[in-house]
Amino acid sequence: MTDKYPNTGLVARLEHLQRVVTKECDYLIYTAQGLKQTDPKFCWLDKVEQNASLTERLDAFVSRYCRLQDTLGDKLLPTYLSMQLEPLGTVLDNLNRAEKLGLIPSVADWIEARSLRNNLVHEYTEDVELLRHSILRALELVPMLETVTKNLCQQSRK
Repeated sequence: MTDKYPNTGLVARLEHLQRVVTKECDYLIYTAQGLKQTDPKFCWLDKVEQNASLTERLDAFVSRYCRLQDTLGDKLLPTYLSMQLEPLGTVLDNLNRAEKLGLIPSVADWIEARSLRNNLVHEYTEDVELLRHSILRALELVPMLETVTKNLCQQSRK
């Protein structure tokens, strides 16, 4: 027996991912706002060992930033493109298509967000200045992730 609606599973996945990224984005914004209010220049990183509670907040920010960026780029975007019968390609191909469709503002910004994600995860304890720079830039890119979340969810519902 063939499925009368072959995209039913894809639709369910798309709806699930919309709910997930919406929550992830809300949590990221909340955490980012709290971190910015605490110390906008992150001077406390110079004595990170003495600030366990701020370190936990930073861990939450890094985790939420990485998770949202991953879910948007690695899961929701390819699912959306599949639903639109767009050809899936490499990550870069998918990002270029997303930019042309107005889903992401800039491939360059997305690649930078991904690079920052890697810095935040892998350089966390080695280089305080790189970490500080990465956090500050990641905070600047949170509105871009929010825009991408809204764009993808809005377009997915159509």
